[in-house]
Amino acid sequence: MATSNEIMEALADYQVQCNENKRLRKMQRDWSRLLHFVAEDTGDAFTMDVVKGEIVSFAAGAQGTPDIIVTATSEDLCDMFWGDLNPSQKYLQGEVKVKASQEDVVRLDAITMIIWPDV
Repeated sequence: MATSNEIMEALADYQVQCNENKRLRKMQRDWSRLLHFVAEDTGDAFTMDVVKGEIVSFAAGAQGTPDIIVTATSEDLCDMFWGDLNPSQKYLQGEVKVKASQEDVVRLDAITMIIWPDV
């Protein structure tokens, strides 16, 4: 089980990785969403704000009305943000749940192909 602090550290690394990826930023330049990540085993929640493809902030707690809600175990969230697991595989297995529009699910899948091509 991952702690809230570990998930926040993983989110910080993920923010840098995404924001420094020029291909991803260009592809997502018209995408702005508020995301909630929920660790189903600990009950912790986290909010990420993406504006024009850039992760502008993330914080502990579920803040605002999300466009996307991703639910997984705390360990899977950490591994996902650190790039140790491809969330698409876990999604297909039903271990990562995504509540979002079909368009946003497709966008998230495209992001995973760029961020985790070899995982």
